[in-house]
This record gives sequence, C-alpha cells and structure tokens, in this order.
Amino acid sequence: MKNTGIWLDKKKAIIVSIENNKETLHTITSNINRYNPHGGSGTKIKGGPQDVVHDSKYLDREKHELKQYFNAIASQINDTDALVIFGPAGTNEQFNKELHKNYKKLSTKIKAVKKADSMTDNQVKAFIRDFFKSK
Repeated sequence: MKNTGIWLDKKKAIIVSIENNKETLHTITSNINRYNPHGGSGTKIKGGPQDVVHDSKYLDREKHELKQYFNAIASQINDTDALVIFGPAGTNEQFNKELHKNYKKLSTKIKAVKKADSMTDNQVKAFIRDFFKSK
C-alpha cells in the first residue's frame, strides 16, 4: 500500500510517499510569478492622468499557472492508495477542489486536508509518518 502526503503552498510542493516502510521525497516548484502591476496617478495633481491597471489579466495568468502546478502534482501521485494534503494558507484547499473537479479517481483517496505552517523536509516526513500510523 502506498501512502502519500503533500505539503504545498504557492511556491513549492513537497511530496512524501511511504511504501513498504520506504520513504521517498520529491519537490515540485510552482513557477507561479508574483505580478506587481504598476499604475495609478502619474502626477501629484488631483484628477491628473492615470494609468489603467488590468488586474484581471494578472489574475488570469496566475490562475493558469496554478492549474499547471496542480497538474504537475497530480501526475506525480497517480499511483497512490491514500492521500493527505496539508499546508499554510488556502493552496491546499484549492488543490483539494481541483482534485474533486478534474481528478475524480484521486479525490476518492483523500483522507484529510489539514492546515499546517511552513515545515522542513524532515518535519513533513514525520507529519506524514505520524498521520498514517494513527489511521
């Protein structure tokens, strides 16, 4: 039986698989760019000329890059029997939604989606080991 745990945020995903008491660790970087659109008033004069900022363009680009990131993670965990997803912020929940929407077979293997702060690789391994020992 292959148990897999994923710690992820918008920068990287740490995937730990445990099979026959052997642990393997794999890291995937997201390549999601942080966009800082510039714009607004270019002068100190009230009501002066202003640049138009198209936030939707930047948000669409980030959404597309996030989808590619999730696809890369899903392709690494296709053969797992049980899955736990954890991490800070909402990226773990977004990944859970993506699995339920586009990866039905994988979504049935999810045992838990949990919040967790930033962790080292060894802390991630220990968390996953402890999680599956208690199940």
